Amino acid sequence: MAGDGSTLQYEQAWRFALAGTSNMCAAAVTNPIDVIKIRMQLDNELTKGGGSVFKDRYYQGFLKGGVRIVHDEGVRGLYKGLPASLMREGSYSTIRLGAYEPMKKLFGATDPAHTPLWKKICAGAVSGSIGSAIATPTDLVKVRMQAEGKLKTGQSARYNSTLSAFSDIAAVEGVRGLWTGVGPTVQRAAILTATQIPTYDHTKHTLLNSGLMTEGIPLHITSSMVAGFMTAVTTSPVDVVKTRVMNQKKMEGKHGHLYKSSWDCVVKTVRSEGILGLYKGFFPNWMRIGPHTIVTFFIFEQLRKAVGMAPV
Repeated sequence: MAGDGSTLQYEQAWRFALAGTSNMCAAAVTNPIDVIKIRMQLDNELTKGGGSVFKDRYYQGFLKGGVRIVHDEGVRGLYKGLPASLMREGSYSTIRLGAYEPMKKLFGATDPAHTPLWKKICAGAVSGSIGSAIATPTDLVKVRMQAEGKLKTGQSARYNSTLSAFSDIAAVEGVRGLWTGVGPTVQRAAILTATQIPTYDHTKHTLLNSGLMTEGIPLHITSSMVAGFMTAVTTSPVDVVKTRVMNQKKMEGKHGHLYKSSWDCVVKTVRSEGILGLYKGFFPNWMRIGPHTIVTFFIFEQLRKAVGMAPV
């Protein structure tokens, strides 16, 4: 990286722009999987399972769930919430991925090839938390629009469009309503970013330092696959909680919502569905995060190369 201030500022701007672009491309590719994941996470919500939480589901598994959505809603059903998803990535991921490297430097990282793992994890957690806190309204709209399945006769859609969803939520729930679920959202983002980017970063430089692989596309894909799996494992429970807290409606005839907090959601879910209830939608979560991670870092690395920036 060049040392003069103007070049540094230029490179910082490129870093954020490319971070948002690569994540938006990944979101467009994986939106159908995200819709299936959301539906599975909400399936039989708080239904007593007695250890059989995966029985009698409307969306019975990843493939059958996708077929069910196409049968009920057409192929377009798999692309519900796409505009909101792109808006979310354009804000949240621009910050979380774009700020990761500057954040590492704040934690004292000077050599990308030999940065301690804990510094990478801390940098990821902080950048992810900041990005998600700012972008929670877009995440909220995305979840609610993706969660809406086939409408019954005479039933109207929860929101008419992506833009109207923002105004409707603000009108009914207040401006604070746009930050419904900000707690579990920030928690998920901190865990996700502290896992995904550092795992990619650390795996990549471990392979480079050992001489097993050289800089290039095979290395990027291999590192992304490892990062995608680890991220799915660490984020699935908090992702279920985030989805449920964001999707909940005000309880009719009662004051407040079904879940008082993210912890309340965890307790109620485990009581009603068992511990496996927190892993509903794990496979589609993995199938989404895996390709999302691969596409994101593949495009991010190639775009960095195209504009003359050093690899991650």
